[in-house]
Amino acid sequence: MPRRLEEHCIKISCKEPMAEPGRGSEDPNYLDPMTAGGKSGCSGLTTKELQKNLKLAKQNERPVRLLFEIPSSRVVEQLLNKHVVYQIVVMRSGSFDSRRVSVERRYNDFFQLHHKLLEEFNEELEDVLLPRKLLTGNFNPENILERRLALQDYLAKLFATRCVRHSAHFSEFFTEHEQKQAHVLLRAGQFTAALELLQTVLEIQEKLLPWQKSTLTVPALSAIAVCYRDLDEPEQAFSAAQRALPPVRRYGMKHYRAALLELLVDLGYQLGRPVAQLQDELTALRNSERGEVCFQSLKEVVIHKFI
Repeated sequence: MPRRLEEHCIKISCKEPMAEPGRGSEDPNYLDPMTAGGKSGCSGLTTKELQKNLKLAKQNERPVRLLFEIPSSRVVEQLLNKHVVYQIVVMRSGSFDSRRVSVERRYNDFFQLHHKLLEEFNEELEDVLLPRKLLTGNFNPENILERRLALQDYLAKLFATRCVRHSAHFSEFFTEHEQKQAHVLLRAGQFTAALELLQTVLEIQEKLLPWQKSTLTVPALSAIAVCYRDLDEPEQAFSAAQRALPPVRRYGMKHYRAALLELLVDLGYQLGRPVAQLQDELTALRNSERGEVCFQSLKEVVIHKFI
C-alpha cells in the first residue's frame, strides 16, 4: 500500500466517521466510509476503495446548506385571473448534488409563508423583509425581473435564520401544493401523474432533511408505495415502503406502521422476500394496540392525509 494512503488509513481508523447531518442508518442511500463494501475498517480494502472512502469522508465533513435560485418566471392568464409564477430551483451545496428540482410559486404563496413565519417567529424575522406588493406594473418585465431577484434573496435570508429552516412552514412552502395535487390525482386513480409530483416532493424533502424531522418523507414515500402497487410494480412499492418504515418505528407513527408492515408482508410474499420478522412485528403491534388504533390499509391512510 502506498505510504500516503496507509497514513490516511490509520488516520481514519482513529476517528469516528462524520455522517452528514440528518443522515445515518435510516437513510438507505447513506454509505458509511468505514464499512463500505461490507468490510470493517481499512483492512483488506483496495487502493481504489480507500480513495473512494476518503472522498466520501471529506464530503461528509463539508457543511451542507441549501441554495435557492429563481431563474425564470412566467405570466399565467386564466379566464378571470392573471398572475406571475416564479420557478424556484432547490439545490444542496457542500456535497455533490446533481439533482436540480424545482417548483413554481406565486407572490401570494410567499406572502402567506411570511405571515405564518411572523406569527411564530416575530422577533427573529426583524431583519428579513418580504418584497412589497406592487400596486401597479405587476406584469412589467423590469418589475418581474427585480422581484424575481428580490424573492431569491428573501429565500436565502430565510434559510440563514435557524428557527425558520427548522420550521415545518418552511418545508411546506416547497412541497404542500404538489403533495395535495398528487393526492387528488391518487384518489382519482391517476397514479402515474401522481407519482411524478410525489417524486418532486420527495426530492425536495430529502434536501431539507438535515434541518427537518426524519418523519418528513413518510407521507410521500407511503403515497409512492401505494401508486407503485396500484401500477403493479411491486418491487418499487416494496422499496418505498421499506424506506418509510424506520422513522415510523422510531417516532411511533402507529397508523403508518401497521399499514406499512401489512403492505410489506403482502408484497414480500409476492416477491419471495423473507417476511417472518415483519409478520411477527405486525402481529405484536396489532395485539398491543387492540382497540386503540384503527387499522387501515396504507392506501386508506394516504388518502385521508390531505382530505
